[in-house]
Amino acid sequence: MTRSVHRTRRMLKVAGAGAAALLALSACSSSTDSATSKDSASSAAAGSSSSPKLSGNVTVFAAASLKESFTALGKEFEQQHPGTKVSFNFGGSDTLAASITSGAPADVFAAASPKTMAIVTGKKDAARTPATFVRNQLEIATLPGNPHKVASLKDLTASGLKVVLCDKTVPCGAAAQKALDASHLKLTPVSYEQDVKGALNKVELKEADAAVVYKTDVHAAGDKVQGVEFPESAEAINDYPIVLLKNAPNTEAAKAFIALVRSAEGQKVLSEAGFLKP
Repeated sequence: MTRSVHRTRRMLKVAGAGAAALLALSACSSSTDSATSKDSASSAAAGSSSSPKLSGNVTVFAAASLKESFTALGKEFEQQHPGTKVSFNFGGSDTLAASITSGAPADVFAAASPKTMAIVTGKKDAARTPATFVRNQLEIATLPGNPHKVASLKDLTASGLKVVLCDKTVPCGAAAQKALDASHLKLTPVSYEQDVKGALNKVELKEADAAVVYKTDVHAAGDKVQGVEFPESAEAINDYPIVLLKNAPNTEAAKAFIALVRSAEGQKVLSEAGFLKP
């Protein structure tokens, strides 16, 4: 056999060995990539399972003045979490607090003052420390066009003027009394209402000439009433706390609703309704 033939056979053996090595390396790489893909899929599944899908009913007890903004946020929450339903019980904060401490099933409580929230925390019915999420300020609501020319808190003491206040036990009533005390004024209303919507409704129905309510309620009423600001209201601004309740039937969804209320999105809705930043 000639020298050139030997050389050719050696070159073919080397080429064959190289090809085999390349095939082995490729197979190893493919196996590694497959394992990595499986690990990634496994990690994704694990991450997904750590954030379970929310479902079920969320019951929120909230101050009457939150009705419009919370109703809007409830609808947004349901859109973000298909399968959930937010149910509201709006009313005077003191009445709601009494219901909660008496065992009424609820997930979240949003009060119009720290004092009424203290009814719930005092009975240890809150799962954590309440957080202030907005503030609210008083305003006078008059009949459209302000026919009685009400321009100040003192004007509400005029003889013959029918004025309505919230009951002193609810936050809007306590705030109104605080403003009157700061102005050294005495006012005898034609009625005390159990929540701010009740007081506003008297003016809307023309059963009263004016009522001391929140700016947010005047805003929500549109052209049904006319608002009159008064400087003494700065002495009686209410903080609004919100809390997860200890025996909440739907804890995870309740936490998510509170998070929405306190988020930038939630704060935008509340600000547009006339609430002040916390």
